[in-house]
Amino acid sequence: MKITKREWKENLVYLVLWLMMFIAPVITTYVRSIADSHLSFQWHEVIDVWRLYAVYLVIFVVHNYLLAPILIYRNKKALYFTSITLMLVAFILYQCQSKPMGFGDRHHGPRDRMMHDKEVAFNAPGMHGEMMFGENDVPMDAIPFEEGADTLAMAPPEGMHHPPFDERHKPEGMPPLHMGLENVFSIIVFLLMLGMNLGIKLYFKMDEDAKGMKELEKRSLEQQLAYLKYQINPHFFMNTLNNIHALVDINPEKAKETILILSKIMRHVLYEGDKSQIPIQREIDFLNNYIDLMKIRYSDKVSITLEQPDRMPDAGIPPLLLITFVENAFKHGVSYQNESFIFIKISVDDNRLKFFCRNSRQPKKENSLGKTEGGVGLANIKQRLNLLYGENYTLDFEEGDDTYEVLLLLPLTPHP
Repeated sequence: MKITKREWKENLVYLVLWLMMFIAPVITTYVRSIADSHLSFQWHEVIDVWRLYAVYLVIFVVHNYLLAPILIYRNKKALYFTSITLMLVAFILYQCQSKPMGFGDRHHGPRDRMMHDKEVAFNAPGMHGEMMFGENDVPMDAIPFEEGADTLAMAPPEGMHHPPFDERHKPEGMPPLHMGLENVFSIIVFLLMLGMNLGIKLYFKMDEDAKGMKELEKRSLEQQLAYLKYQINPHFFMNTLNNIHALVDINPEKAKETILILSKIMRHVLYEGDKSQIPIQREIDFLNNYIDLMKIRYSDKVSITLEQPDRMPDAGIPPLLLITFVENAFKHGVSYQNESFIFIKISVDDNRLKFFCRNSRQPKKENSLGKTEGGVGLANIKQRLNLLYGENYTLDFEEGDDTYEVLLLLPLTPHP
């Protein structure tokens, strides 16, 4: 099975954490031996800690690769918490019947082991009464013996209280359950380890889901933009072909010139329309070709003006974004019978593109259904601006009695 990039990162985090856990006892023991010259580096102490960590490591592997996926990827909460409960019960039974923290013996402390060693030495052949005693030890011959006993027993001197011999040497077997402070600590570590494992796993899962959601949104955005562009292009060419059709009968030479201009426009739509951004100057050149095309159609009664800076900055703009406003200006603001005008001004101020269009306003025509015709592409352009810029743009319309104004402010980005 192929391991994903997320799984590689997650496993690397676990590897680093467990390496730190197993290296820490070595460093601690080594530093302690350097700080105290009477102590030497004891590997058996490190191994005792490693044995305890090995138990936690086995629990972690079972939880990380078997139980956690049941909850996170399959969402079977009942099965997961039942399994965790059974594992916790088994861990508590193991801790209560094993040596605490992996060190020493639960039933034989240091003093018990010392007394046991002395007794073994005392009972050794040829050693009766010849044991070496410490400064505070009582000589063996000074300890009275109980008569009539089946076995040799030492009576403790006055003031000394030792557990009976049979209690200090219980027969081997299943040790009794014992819940000590170290067992409570082990259970807390058990729960914290599983919680940390779940937290890391959920973090990487949420990060992967967030990236997948962004990729899905990006693809959806591209599909919506492509759909909107396909809606704009047929509308534009429909108007242009109608213009050429009208010129064929009126002035064939102008019709030929119109076809040449149309070829430039089609080249722009074909090679630039599928890009995310194009230089501002190319989009303005496209608007100039379109306006030249429309000037051929209208008489001198129509005043058409386009103002632009002598030099545009090297910044990008989405293609076919401004043509909708110019189309609507010609469609709803120009009349063959009455004098009309279209004034367009493009400028750059404070790293923002300002597009302003004011045109004369003609009475809206009613279609065959009796409804007044509106701007075909305005709804599309608003949706496209929302997808591209979110709230970081300004689009205002102002309708007067005989004029119509559009103001568009866009943030400029460096052209790639």
